[in-house]
Amino acid sequence: HNCSYGSQLINKSLIEKPAGTGLQLAGSMAALHVPEGQYTQTIYGMIKDQKYGDVVQILNVELQTRPKSRAALSLLGFCYYHLQDYQAAADCYEQLVQTNPEVDSYKLYYAQSLYKLCAYPEAMKAVCQIENPSYQPKVTKLQAAIRYAEDDLPNAKSLMEQCPADDPDSEFNLGCVLFKEKRYEEACAKFNTVLQVVGYKADICYCVALCHYMMRQYVVALKYISEIIERGIKDHPELSVGMQTEGVDVTSVGNTKILQETSLVETFNLKAAIEYQLKNFEAAQEALTDMPPRAQEELDPVTLQNQALMNMEDNPTQGFEKLQFLLQQVPCPPVTFPNLLLLYCKYEYYDLAADVLAENAHLSYKLLTPYLYDFIDAKITAQSSPEEAFSKLEELASHHIDKLRKLTKQVQEQRQNHDDEAVKKCVEEYDNTLEHFIPVLMAQAKVYWDRENYAQVEKIFRRSVEFCSDHDTWKLNVAHVLFMQETKFKEAIGFYETIVKKNYDNLVGISAIILANLCVSYIMTGHTEDAEEIMKKIEKEEEELSYEEPDRKVYHLCIVNLVIGTLYCSKGNYEFGISRIMKSLEPYSKKLGTDTWFYAKRCLLSLVENLVKHMIMLKDNVSSWSTARATMQTGQHCIKTPSLTLP
Repeated sequence: HNCSYGSQLINKSLIEKPAGTGLQLAGSMAALHVPEGQYTQTIYGMIKDQKYGDVVQILNVELQTRPKSRAALSLLGFCYYHLQDYQAAADCYEQLVQTNPEVDSYKLYYAQSLYKLCAYPEAMKAVCQIENPSYQPKVTKLQAAIRYAEDDLPNAKSLMEQCPADDPDSEFNLGCVLFKEKRYEEACAKFNTVLQVVGYKADICYCVALCHYMMRQYVVALKYISEIIERGIKDHPELSVGMQTEGVDVTSVGNTKILQETSLVETFNLKAAIEYQLKNFEAAQEALTDMPPRAQEELDPVTLQNQALMNMEDNPTQGFEKLQFLLQQVPCPPVTFPNLLLLYCKYEYYDLAADVLAENAHLSYKLLTPYLYDFIDAKITAQSSPEEAFSKLEELASHHIDKLRKLTKQVQEQRQNHDDEAVKKCVEEYDNTLEHFIPVLMAQAKVYWDRENYAQVEKIFRRSVEFCSDHDTWKLNVAHVLFMQETKFKEAIGFYETIVKKNYDNLVGISAIILANLCVSYIMTGHTEDAEEIMKKIEKEEEELSYEEPDRKVYHLCIVNLVIGTLYCSKGNYEFGISRIMKSLEPYSKKLGTDTWFYAKRCLLSLVENLVKHMIMLKDNVSSWSTARATMQTGQHCIKTPSLTLP
């Protein structure tokens, strides 16, 4: 899934401060506790202190007595704009344009408010009403911003070329166009040039970091990110950066102008995106909690989407709600639509994916690449017509295999020519193509996996060995399919071991089922000592974690024992199997949960079923009765566990 980075490129100009307009306010001074004779001075003082919310409250009372007050509407529009309530700002400026058609500044501010609302045709119509030559540079700049937002890059670039060459904004905006054209290196050069002219500015520094991110130069991007964060903390300690992560109870800092100027929100989102791409998921979550605290209703779309992605494993329901909400907003982050579809497919909500795809056909053409559309379409089709889906996936796979072979040949040729830069680009393209090929391959395998035709799954994986042999996802799934055939435990061990050895210093950091399957494979091939060694290592790590994080629940050793217990039960040895399961669940308050119950219930129900059918007999001794009682007690504990989902 793609994490958003919060790009805010082009049109940096804001509505100018209303100071010096010479407008006087009458006001209901007594009711609002404003000193007599100081109404106008107080209002402007509050605006200077950026107390826009208080000003709005006062001026709305003013409008009740003087609904067409030019002064009140002008100041209200300004305050609403800086509170990011662009609809209210547009309403104020629309009234001002109607009552004061000779004031071009109101027309400009009205157009800019519409632009912020993403009402681009209306904004263009409004800005074209301005004929005053003195406003032409600002008009041209706003028109360029509108065309840029509409992805009309040729016209945006043409308009930018009409701006003064010595204006730093012109250079910056050209960099934005280059960025959107995916010419990241050239865009980065433009942004660096602007930095040299105007000095440090957080938003420009952020754009430099963003370019390096898009070029996958994460180390350099993180360097700029660190600078932005350090300056933000130093210059504005009141923004409470990092306080949430440390567990400090803090209040919302709001979407203030200071917060916008520091670019901290965009920067932390970019940092989260980088950590997410590097698979440092805890660091990615921490980046989101480190950003200045805001209330849920104050969050921007990018932050809201990243929160949904980062916490999807822990709270998928809330994650889906956030993504569905964002999809209804205008605008929404471009990756929201594909991410929602992919997550529906991941959690096997194929009907919902089909509904979203059908309801948003206009977004399919705009936001989905042909590859992604075909892939999602095949995943949905697989539910009703597996053969047709496999055919579609085969076509996708063949395309990627051809491309991988061509890139392999190009890499070899460029190495012979000693062209390191060309080799680097070819390798990057090869890696990117491989990352697109792997999901297609797994989707093909799943068609036969669901039919329990594991031999055919193995054949599919074998065909791709020349490209995927070093890819962890491929190795893991090959291990699984060998394990499931129950006659190839030795071969499965070879694949599982490469993954476990790679993470041997942090076994609780990998999936428990990998460790469980490896231990079972060891037992089935007579390498019981190796299984015991793995289990002792897991036990030691879990003990260390219990001291460091007492509230954290870790189920790795429990699941390993459950799977081993399941193995013995499947072989008819219920005595040892059930006792292993009982032991693994102690203490119930810490070890019994939805994951562990998923494995335990099958063996317990199988035992009960076989006893009722008189297919097995437990020995008439204390051990047997204790096993039976333990089974019933486990069921009671399960019923008392609120988080448990019973079959």
